[in-house]
Amino acid sequence: MRVAVAGTFGPLHDGHRTLFEHALRFGDDGVVVAITGDELAVETRHESRPIPSLEERTRAVTAELAALDEWDRDIDLRTLESEYGIATDEPSIDALVVSPETAPELEAINDRRRERGFEPLSGIVAPYVYAADGERISSTRIVTGEIDEHGRVLE
Repeated sequence: MRVAVAGTFGPLHDGHRTLFEHALRFGDDGVVVAITGDELAVETRHESRPIPSLEERTRAVTAELAALDEWDRDIDLRTLESEYGIATDEPSIDALVVSPETAPELEAINDRRRERGFEPLSGIVAPYVYAADGERISSTRIVTGEIDEHGRVLE
């Protein structure tokens, strides 16, 4: 199965690592990792916060994938320039790794794929990763200094 995962991935945290692990585990025919381009990263944020450059995020993602890939998967890094981009434009993708928060978007993605004559994607839902305080780990919480990338609460 060829699996895709997409996101801004900046700063990286254990929730992102869980997404990558799911993609790598199931992506026996290859993994496509789509990193949100700089412009789209700013447009799609629900809150205003600093976002590392695409170059910085790509370096960090590349290092994480190398550390996590115990299966020696064929990994294709791409830049995501539109909201659904690769998921709706790439017929060779079989599944998309999503979080519980983004899982509902799979329906719209599959509608667009069907319109293009592509097979719908299977969803692989990776669970949330929680910080020590019981709240979900997020890049925003890291940037604001609440937690570190592993969910340890900072004082």
